[in-house]
Amino acid sequence: MPHLQDRAEKSHVRWLAWLLAGIVALFLTGCAGLPTDVQRKPSMAIADGGDTTLGRLVKAAAPPGEPLSGFRLLPMAQFSLHARIELARRAQRSIDVQYYLVQNDETGRYLLRALRDAADRGVRVRLLVDDLYTAGADPLFTSFASHPNVEVRLFNPFPAGRDRFGTRWASSILDFDRVHRRMHNKLYVVDNTMAVMGGRNIANEYFLRDGGSNFIDIDTLVAGAVVPRLSSLFDMYWNSPYVYPIESLVARGSETPQQLRALFDRLTTGPAELHAEEPDSTDLLGNNPLAKDLDAGALKLVWARAEAYADPPAKALAPTPEARGLPADEASDSVLFNVQRYLRGAENEIMQTTPYLIPGRGGMESIRIIRGNGVSYSIVTNSLAATDESLVHIGYRRYRAQMLRLGVELYELSPKRVEETKRFGMYGSASGRLHGKSAVIDRKIVFVGSMNFDPRSMLHNTEIGIFIFSPQIAQQLTSLIGFIRLDGAYQLQLGPKGAIEWVSPASSGDGADTILHTEPETHFWARWKLELMAPLVPESLL
Repeated sequence: MPHLQDRAEKSHVRWLAWLLAGIVALFLTGCAGLPTDVQRKPSMAIADGGDTTLGRLVKAAAPPGEPLSGFRLLPMAQFSLHARIELARRAQRSIDVQYYLVQNDETGRYLLRALRDAADRGVRVRLLVDDLYTAGADPLFTSFASHPNVEVRLFNPFPAGRDRFGTRWASSILDFDRVHRRMHNKLYVVDNTMAVMGGRNIANEYFLRDGGSNFIDIDTLVAGAVVPRLSSLFDMYWNSPYVYPIESLVARGSETPQQLRALFDRLTTGPAELHAEEPDSTDLLGNNPLAKDLDAGALKLVWARAEAYADPPAKALAPTPEARGLPADEASDSVLFNVQRYLRGAENEIMQTTPYLIPGRGGMESIRIIRGNGVSYSIVTNSLAATDESLVHIGYRRYRAQMLRLGVELYELSPKRVEETKRFGMYGSASGRLHGKSAVIDRKIVFVGSMNFDPRSMLHNTEIGIFIFSPQIAQQLTSLIGFIRLDGAYQLQLGPKGAIEWVSPASSGDGADTILHTEPETHFWARWKLELMAPLVPESLL
């Protein structure tokens, strides 16, 4: 889980800077507390999703016999956004939306308009957002919540100074152990019958719409038997005491509901707003845009058995470590426990992607067990040039040589090569960064979720993930990871004297590979800053 995230899930450097500013501001502002006696009206997922248009399509597409779940990987940003919008347009009963980040940008406002339109048709919309990056967005969310059939709740909120990132931290500085723990889940469920889940948040950079840096990520469309389980995981959060209705945090002004709805219109419309269109081709895996299949009444999915897990909200916010159920890897329903269980049970091969890789003691023990069993292990992660979390890179590089000596194949994303390839979309001049969290085990088990392989995901943030038991989906994800390794990454190796080397494959079959001896695509200042900060950064906070 992050970390604290992708351009959206910003830099630890900014965190520390704001923290220092907050300590100073504390003497002026004091420390605010969360509201008490908050009214949280319980609600649960609808039970009659099978009687909707989407539900009938899923039932018609499902194979006879044992109840299975249907999947379609969504590796391309345009198709992934399109799937969410199309499901909102066709929803009839409910839409449940849970994200670490819903950015107040063109993409975030576009999705909120689609959800508003569904609510206007009578669809119940529940929006749950982690409160870390909602500074200044209270007018957007409160005006959205003013619509009939819409509820907005915030996970682990900041009680004061809500307009600015810095003032939020200043007002909560004495509550740091609470506010640095976040809900990193990503889940989107429609009519309790179809869902989208994976690594993407809702922001421009996840959908190739940012002018600076965009992410390579992976989501999956989900249908069938496992969707009610996903809905129950959403309900677990929605009804938890760590979630607050936005009305309990934002002072009610004099605006009428009609005025607030007019404000929402003004905030989400304009010449610069996004108007995404249906993709006009098939994606990397040969799939049509979802609307085309839905219009034809024939869902094309891969059907398989699946298991879904989410960390309990108390992992992040219970008052004591004992109540949180730590250590997290002992909780059998946690994402980490089950990821470790399946990784350690591998018999032949593991391929994994993670943008933030700090294995720590437990992760290194897993790697030793896996390699000791003769299992090949390859990991794709971000290079220093690609990462948006340079401090996380400090923690990662402490383990690179150890992993290589154990026989792990390490690949690091190259922004330059991602810009040049067109497989995952047109990046143009924007840098490519890895954000997908996935694994393929023995070419028959697939993991897709929100969990990074770093201490923050393991100990501090809540996560969600799904395991798909399908050789066909495993082959598809293997191909996608292969594209990244082939077209967009350096392979690491140990040089004759034990130093890290980066191998850049030749552009033609008869050319020689290029071997680099410093962090590729970086300048001296970036590397020097890392050396300066490395002794000062405790791994437990990364």
